[in-house]
Formats: sequence, structure tokens, C-alpha cells
Amino acid sequence: MAKKKILARGAEAIIIQKGKSIIKNRVSKDYRHPELDKKIIKTRTKKEKNLLEKASQIINAPTPEETYEINLIKMPFIKGKKLSESLENLDYKKISRKIGKSIAKLHDNDIIHGDLTTSNMIWVDDSKKSKLYFIDFGLGFISKRIEDKAVDLHLIKQALEAKHFSIHKECEKIILEYYNSKDKNKILEQLKKVEERGRYKH
Repeated sequence: MAKKKILARGAEAIIIQKGKSIIKNRVSKDYRHPELDKKIIKTRTKKEKNLLEKASQIINAPTPEETYEINLIKMPFIKGKKLSESLENLDYKKISRKIGKSIAKLHDNDIIHGDLTTSNMIWVDDSKKSKLYFIDFGLGFISKRIEDKAVDLHLIKQALEAKHFSIHKECEKIILEYYNSKDKNKILEQLKKVEERGRYKH
């Protein structure tokens, strides 16, 4: 029997590794009415699972497996390096190109990741072919809005500056260059407005 290992424990869920699988277990909230809590967990789990299924057909993302529990998402364990811990030591230019292309593919299919940070990206580099995986679509949603896509790009820029300061400008430039969305010009124009609002607030 495969051993269970807790990989992360967040406010919304516990991430468990069991053998070659990852299980995302959404946790109950004591402050919510039990029936409401059950409904919220069921809705959010289903939404994330559907988003993962759609994303995994477009880019490299874990494909969820069938489960009967309303609070669980089971998916294959991706053995690789989390970019938040290793980007500077990898071929970050190559990875940035893949990040830009992958975000564009998601956006062209109206998928907003909602939490684009290098903590939610895994780099798998084997002898055959290197791959970039996007994980954790818990804050994701479907939207056609240019604003939502611009905010997604703003998030990855913020994450790079905060976590990878020495290379963030170079990575940002490459990501935006390879962000070949069909609405690229509109989205980048909106990104400028999003960033202006951010500066004004501070």
C-alpha cells in the first residue's frame, strides 16, 4: 500500500502525495453551516476539476482522474523542479518562452489561471524532451474579458519580480514576446492600464 505524504497545507486544501498520485483535499470550514460548507466544497472542487481537464488538453497540466468524493481531486504526480525554487539555475530563457506560449494558449481558450506564479509551474527535464507544467487552477475561471487576461499577465510579472529579482526583467520581456495570443495587442495595452492603476494605488 502506497504511503501518504503531505506536501502542502493551505487555507483551502491539503495536498497529499500517495504513490504516483497527488490528491488535493479541500478542507471544511468550521465557521460555515455544514450544508453550505458541503455545497461550496463540491462546487469549487468540480469547477477546478473541469478547468484542469480543459487546460490539460491545451497545455501541459495534470489530468484529473475520476473520484467519487466531492472534496477530492486526484491527479498524476509530476516529478520535476518547481520553478519557484530553481528558475535561476535552469535555462530560464527557454522556460520563459514556454511560459509565454502556454499562457497565450490558455487565454485563447478563455482560461484564466488566476494564480500565475512560479510556485505553480513545474519543469520536467528528461533525456527525451523538457516540458513545462502548470498546476493549481484553484483560483482559475473562464473569461473572455481582456481585463482578466491582462491581470493574469500582471500576476506572473509580480511573481517574477518578487521571487526572481535578478532575472525578472529578462524573463518578463521574453514571456511577453512569446505571448502570441490572438488578442495580444489589446491585452498588452490593457496590461499597461492595470500596471498604471497599481502604481497609482501605491
